[in-house]
Amino acid sequence: MDVPIGTNLGLLHLFWMLLAGQLLVSRGAIFPGLSAVGLSEGAVRRAWVALGRGSWTSHRLVKAWARVVEAEGVWQPHQHGGYHPVAVDSTGFWRPRLQGCPTRHYSATAGKALPAIPLGIIARIGSVGQQRFGLPLGLVRADPDDPSPSAHQRALLTRAVALQASDDVLVTDREFTVGRLPAAGATVWVTRLLKNVTARRARPPAYGGRGRPPTRGVLVRPLQRRRAGREIAATPPDQVTRWTEHGSDGDRTLRAEQWTDLVLPDAGAGSPTFSIVAISDPAYTEPLLVATPLALSPQALRELYRDRWPVEQLPLAAKQMLGAARQFVHAPETCQRFPELALLAGAVLTYAAATSPAVPTGSWDRQPRPTPGRLRRLLGQADFPEDLPLPERLRVKVAVTDHLPKGYWGQRHRPTPISASSGTPDPPPASAHVA
Repeated sequence: MDVPIGTNLGLLHLFWMLLAGQLLVSRGAIFPGLSAVGLSEGAVRRAWVALGRGSWTSHRLVKAWARVVEAEGVWQPHQHGGYHPVAVDSTGFWRPRLQGCPTRHYSATAGKALPAIPLGIIARIGSVGQQRFGLPLGLVRADPDDPSPSAHQRALLTRAVALQASDDVLVTDREFTVGRLPAAGATVWVTRLLKNVTARRARPPAYGGRGRPPTRGVLVRPLQRRRAGREIAATPPDQVTRWTEHGSDGDRTLRAEQWTDLVLPDAGAGSPTFSIVAISDPAYTEPLLVATPLALSPQALRELYRDRWPVEQLPLAAKQMLGAARQFVHAPETCQRFPELALLAGAVLTYAAATSPAVPTGSWDRQPRPTPGRLRRLLGQADFPEDLPLPERLRVKVAVTDHLPKGYWGQRHRPTPISASSGTPDPPPASAHVA
């Protein structure tokens, strides 16, 4: 009941085309991709119209998909320190040749922002068996009135706070700074920090008896850094914690340094406080630097941030596995809808692969794993199953004008014959030409 009759069948055809990986073959062209799955010309046109002008939104599709996953009971949400992690991230579908593209997204490869269709992703993290999976909760577009990246981040965080439950914690990467999270209304969050981050103590030091009394706290620098050839020492931590983890490569001793009761360097009086934790792991060259206003142990903070990674799987599956990195759509609404549909298709493919038996790619694949790439190769070998019994609502909606010709040629009229009384002279008889 979330999508009207007719539009739902067109979306089903689009999903099958995406899940079968036909965009990889057609290099992002939708019409050849739909035709490659065995659809008729009418079905291809109806699917195209459903994509651009159908009565549906990504919010309704994401909610319907979440209800299906939760009802099956296979996916189980993670919990660390009494909180369920909800990852927040943004991705961009590059459109370098799209004329008049109002939005941009930063590319680490190019080192600058390039024309793209950015989308914010909000996903609750859990597991399907032994595989971590991010269940999408929302997809956020950039505001057409203010397409700047900062405005998109504000809209994304505001939407994440609205979707956040009482036992959820927002987990973000370094692009979402400590100042933007409280500004969006977030009170329960964990975010990664830049290496050169600084903060201040929430309370100023005691008055020394001389000069002007201090009004701001002492500056805190968690990590040592070098600037202009000069070493800047790190601030001693308030607390140090050590613990041992057992892994396949042996035991590792991790060390966490904590700084508590901090505010931003330019924060005023009464600003919300937070803590900074630097976790050093022998397996990595640099420590993990995170901030949170919660009183959580370093072990719980590390597990919460590590659960952010499944949100990266959604754009990876949509762009690389399904071929949606290249798109040949140009209508403004279609440019926004098609990336949303591709991200949801990537989530569906990942979940379907995790809940299905592993399919080997060939005789050499002796220990297959339930990955979306293997399932996509299997689906790409079959056309759309026309003989599959579908629900009663999944059908073509016959319009009152269904009997009329379709397409451009159906709108053309034959020229009206001109009568002899209109003043046009009659053609000469054949005998005159012979003479």
